[in-house]
Amino acid sequence: MLIWLNENLRFHQKDTLKRFFERFEQNRLTINRFRADCGSCSEEIVEEIEKHCKSFYIRTNRCSSLYNDIFALRGWKTEEINGIEFELNSILVEKWKGKAYRLVIQRQKRMDGVQDLWEGEYTYRCILTNDYESSVREIVEFYNLRGGKERIFDDMNNGFGWDRLPKSFMAENTVFLLLTALIRNFYKAIIQRLDVKRFGLNATSRIKAFVFRFISVPAKWIRTSRRYVLNIYTCNNAYADIFQTDFG
Repeated sequence: MLIWLNENLRFHQKDTLKRFFERFEQNRLTINRFRADCGSCSEEIVEEIEKHCKSFYIRTNRCSSLYNDIFALRGWKTEEINGIEFELNSILVEKWKGKAYRLVIQRQKRMDGVQDLWEGEYTYRCILTNDYESSVREIVEFYNLRGGKERIFDDMNNGFGWDRLPKSFMAENTVFLLLTALIRNFYKAIIQRLDVKRFGLNATSRIKAFVFRFISVPAKWIRTSRRYVLNIYTCNNAYADIFQTDFG
């Protein structure tokens, strides 16, 4: 996944994509499916993606020229995805001159009942793809997986300092990025093995909450009965199982 910071989404995007696609290919790695948001929906970027990937799935921005075709559609199929009811359909469109692609359309009735000037009583979202074999539901579900990956970047920005890199040079910052990514993996492994609810946490707690609840606890090694005991000053008895020790 590409994350563009403080720049127009399409600024040198084609060059960047071409560069890392070619590096994958130099290492004999083939990209089967590529997905991206509407920042990648331009003719030159899609052309570059199509050269290197078997299938692509790109969110399209609003295009008034397609509204008439979308509104005239019949045969909408109602599907429940992640507990939300949508209506799905697909058509062939000529997004750019001489180039036809499949447009998967997802619409949802507006909850507030207010009608939009252009879209009426529904909210429409579209995915441009060259995949003509998968069902519309499969395409929507595959594209929606992007959301989970973006939450990882949100976690890294807020919990592991990716929003403020410590150095001025990318080589040094790369070390920081790799180390903090490893730390996050270790943290997730620890969270999965702990009975986190006993510490007032849950499986999705950020590392700041983990540090406050689990690590920032006063303790002292004391000698008693000819042995050292870690005396932990907390009323949370969950620490007894972790450290197998007495409490102060």
